[in-house]
Amino acid sequence: MAEITAALVKELREKTGAGMMDCKKALGESQGDLEGAIDWLRKKGLAAAAKKAGRVAAEGLVGVTTNGLTGAAVEVNSETDFVARNEAFQGYVSKVTELALNNTSELEALKAVAYPGTGRNVGDELTHLVATIGENMNLRRAARLTVTDGVVASYMHNALVPGLGKIGVLVALESTGDKAKLAELGRQIAMHIAAARPEALDVADVDPSNLDRERAVLTEQARASGKPDSIIEKMVEGRIRKYYEEVVLLEQVYVVDGETKIRKVVENAAKNVGAPVTLTGFARFALGEGIEKETSDFAAEVASMAR
Repeated sequence: MAEITAALVKELREKTGAGMMDCKKALGESQGDLEGAIDWLRKKGLAAAAKKAGRVAAEGLVGVTTNGLTGAAVEVNSETDFVARNEAFQGYVSKVTELALNNTSELEALKAVAYPGTGRNVGDELTHLVATIGENMNLRRAARLTVTDGVVASYMHNALVPGLGKIGVLVALESTGDKAKLAELGRQIAMHIAAARPEALDVADVDPSNLDRERAVLTEQARASGKPDSIIEKMVEGRIRKYYEEVVLLEQVYVVDGETKIRKVVENAAKNVGAPVTLTGFARFALGEGIEKETSDFAAEVASMAR
């Protein structure tokens, strides 16, 4: 019997795409023979995951959960919306969201967390699910917010089941005031975030590269007016302020009343909550955002098959 080394397990994983625990078991079953282990995995349907790994996965579910002082959000993608209605997939997303809440949102560390009741970790359990359901899946991202005194509130837009849907939001509010009122404020702001899609919490948090690109575009637009440079500079600064109102949460106008900036909404909440309130962070996950989805010409596809 060949020695089952870490290198051999790694090689088997690279060849099959199967999870680490499954690879170890396969090598044990095959007495350390690599080809025999591959066959064992294929018979169990576990090697199929590797063939599916290249397919675009832009559907799936976003999960959110909170426990008062902490909140977590994850996005797990699948190839089709049909899988989002699969109870096994829903159970996986819910459990991984819970594990992110209680452990970490750092993706590689989260994948290494033990998945309860399976003997596998989070990453390997997903590989197992790929083989079982038959679609490519991907644990794409996770976020975890925490406060020392206050609440982390959440909102799920169009929830498929509690805590699972397509747009999930977390909001972190620090305050010594009434926690029930604070939670309601957090939920209202989370609903605003779902609709308004802010990119940064405060002006200082705006991505410098995005700001530079926006400034360059606005400068060229202003120059087209033919006005002197001193006027152009003022025009650009005015438009930059408008840009901040579009992408910075605290500078956005509250969608609930259409006139108050979020910064002022938080400030005004102190009277109702009974203590000053600070909005310290947020996370917004919209399913599949930023993933380039495959498009196909159905008529051309049918014609090709006919030929």
